[in-house]
Amino acid sequence: MAEPAMSVTPYWELTFDADGDVDRAERDRLTAEVAARQVRDLVVFAHGWNSDRSGATRLYSRFFAPFPGLAPGARIGYVGVIWPSMRFSDEPIPDFPRSVAAEPARRPALDKDTRHALLESFPGRAPIVEQLARLLEQQPGQEAELAEFGRLVRLLVEVVAPGPQALFAADTVAEGVPQDEPAMFTRPAAEVCAEFAAALAQAEGAEGFSLPNPWDGAHELLRQATYYAMKRRAGTVGERGLGRVVGQLAAAAPGVRVHLVGHSFGGRLVSFALRGLPEGVRTVASVTLLQGAFSHYAFASRLPYDPRAGGVLQGQQHRVDGPLVCCHSRHDTALGTFYPLASRMAGDAQGAVEEFGLGQLLGAKWGAMGHDGVQAVPGTRAMTLAEALRGPLPTSGCVNVDASAVVCRGGPPAGAHGDILHPELARVVVAAGRIDRPAA
Repeated sequence: MAEPAMSVTPYWELTFDADGDVDRAERDRLTAEVAARQVRDLVVFAHGWNSDRSGATRLYSRFFAPFPGLAPGARIGYVGVIWPSMRFSDEPIPDFPRSVAAEPARRPALDKDTRHALLESFPGRAPIVEQLARLLEQQPGQEAELAEFGRLVRLLVEVVAPGPQALFAADTVAEGVPQDEPAMFTRPAAEVCAEFAAALAQAEGAEGFSLPNPWDGAHELLRQATYYAMKRRAGTVGERGLGRVVGQLAAAAPGVRVHLVGHSFGGRLVSFALRGLPEGVRTVASVTLLQGAFSHYAFASRLPYDPRAGGVLQGQQHRVDGPLVCCHSRHDTALGTFYPLASRMAGDAQGAVEEFGLGQLLGAKWGAMGHDGVQAVPGTRAMTLAEALRGPLPTSGCVNVDASAVVCRGGPPAGAHGDILHPELARVVVAAGRIDRPAA
């Protein structure tokens, strides 16, 4: 059951495909053994971008390691969620060895590892990946070639998703209908690439008066479009996959308390799992989001800029029998700069850079909760990390925890987005779930 490298036991893994279908043998083993081992608190962690199972397992082992010492008397079980996402290999992961986080490749060419990850994440699209790689390598000077690059990116990630898939990618809904797709897919590719190139230059501290290379922006467009597909996939796996498994677990082991933890798009996954819970299931005792890569308005009933619309997860925090804690950091460049650029909708495209500046680019409207926390949800508490660790944390509702004091390391383009391997964040999970509380 537990791999030799895993730091804790008992440990299980749940593997899902892109449609949210779970490995049934893993699910059945989990539901049977949680009951047999009389596990009281089950910590379920979903990774964000990640290239393979081994990298995800190493992440879980490192994050789970402090838990036995933080709650020595608790009967804790641990689950690592494995779902098909990917990471561009030029994004370093703080504290991970070079074998997990490769040396950054010279942008804008696609290195071997990133090509492999794209082929694994988007099966059947090898010709498109090769054309994208060729354009990034050659960097032709014509605007028409950038337009072709944008067309290929759109084909790769299947922007127009049929049926309910559109909801899984949406941040907001108006009268139950998902709102427009991101402007990066509808505007001229040359304009989008120019904005991404400017954002990259600023994030990297470029000086001087030379114009940014638009093909740097094209590389970033491919990255953000890929993450848009991962965002949609995270919603699908959460609602259709993990939510149902948690419901089955509640039936098999009624006394277990489930603590959902998600990093980056894994935060979106565990949040959408709340939508997938069967009616009446109250087994989720806490949710902790670590640098959540989805809209800070996701749980809002009404949007400040559009009272007709609300977040795609509006009210879902009430399905948690405990708090929903959002850890955020101002040092997260991926969410502070690039997420708003990639997420804004078609109607907000004009004049964005000139009006707002790259540092504030539509952040208030299209920002991510991993950068500034849950927004527009009445009663949300705001705490520093030190205050959260002193406790006590609220026992219900949304809680924003500014983790900038520890989530602070990482270079461009992601900044501190992956800097989550800190015992302080493990302590937040324990506090949110009251895991160290004596059993009744």
